[in-house]
Amino acid sequence: MSHAYKRRHHRNIGKGTEPALIGVINAGSSSLKFTFYESDQPILSGQVDGVGVRPSARATGADGAALDPPDLGHTPVTGPAEALPGLIEWAKQKLADRRLAALGHRVVHGGLRYSRPQRVTPALLAELESLIPLAPLHEPHNIAPIRTALALRPDLPQVACFDTAFHRSMPEVAQAFALPHALYDEGIRRYGFHGLSYEYIASVLPDRAPEIADGKVVVAHLGNGCSLCGFRARKSVASTMGFTALDGVPMGTRCGDLDPGVVLHLIQQKGMAVEDVADLLYKRSGMLGLSGLSSDFRDLLASESPRSRFAVDVFCYRVAGHIGSLAAALGGLDGIVFTAGVGENAVPVRAAICLACRWLGLELDEAANRRHGPRISTAGSRVAAYVIPTDENFMIARHARALLGSPDESSSSARNL
Repeated sequence: MSHAYKRRHHRNIGKGTEPALIGVINAGSSSLKFTFYESDQPILSGQVDGVGVRPSARATGADGAALDPPDLGHTPVTGPAEALPGLIEWAKQKLADRRLAALGHRVVHGGLRYSRPQRVTPALLAELESLIPLAPLHEPHNIAPIRTALALRPDLPQVACFDTAFHRSMPEVAQAFALPHALYDEGIRRYGFHGLSYEYIASVLPDRAPEIADGKVVVAHLGNGCSLCGFRARKSVASTMGFTALDGVPMGTRCGDLDPGVVLHLIQQKGMAVEDVADLLYKRSGMLGLSGLSSDFRDLLASESPRSRFAVDVFCYRVAGHIGSLAAALGGLDGIVFTAGVGENAVPVRAAICLACRWLGLELDEAANRRHGPRISTAGSRVAAYVIPTDENFMIARHARALLGSPDESSSSARNL
């Protein structure tokens, strides 16, 4: 997506009173992404990578030019929250006298209660802690920076934005497992994830792909974590991820779909401890497990190893199969949208998936695919295919601003950074 387009679009969907500065913290297990927005424009962005191993940071300014990043050399950064104090101090220097209204955070799991963003309170944090078993790779790392920011700036409003919230529109038949109904009432059901990414795509579809925007669309969020979501009129109808972010298509290190009998076999017949099974399914499976080489699609696509090629083939096969399943749930298909790191950049992966979906009426424009679209299907294709970059951080900032009543620079809720 061009910078000019982003500026134009963000103005269009952010109309209203001029907001104060909003900071966004998007923490994962080994990285922390950050963006500071003034109005709807990112004025300072960056990422801390290699957390727990060899942390490094990079940053850009409002014009996209590289900036000297936060210096993490003397800071022990074993988790994303530990990068936050240095980041806040660095941002304070870079942003000078600008004022901060709030920090917004991505939180993977909101459970049954939360279908919209929430102002952070001690009670909310306690509830989120109880959801850690449902998202053990993500939830602890989402919560830790919130607690750190509360300790650093207890007066600064913080907003939690949930990846599960977008999928609360799914009908009950799409949420239910075929288990005793009492378990459904307890909350053992399909939640779906990557909701902030899907919500962003839903918001830009009328501008980027108006002919399919309010139709039946499958959005493929393909990155290190992967899922697909079926949209009808830009609402979630079905998702490949379920009770946890382990379900659905294979991912970088996560297995995706798995016969639950395999888990029973590993425990009962192979004598594996539950903790070892969890480690296997979350951290040693997916592309890493299949290839024996890497969880990174860039490595797999560059490799001549048969196992690497096999891993990519399995991935594309599974994604195409889930597209067919979601088309059935939607009652038809008007379009497919590829997004996230692999979906936006991996030409061979998109090509293989589109070719596997020819039976649905999708005709790939190979030249358009090589130049990353935005439309990568032919003009005569019955099913349209697009590449649309996602922007989770923008959605978090938008929600934080809306929840706090679009505060301006002079509001009492704004504080010096």
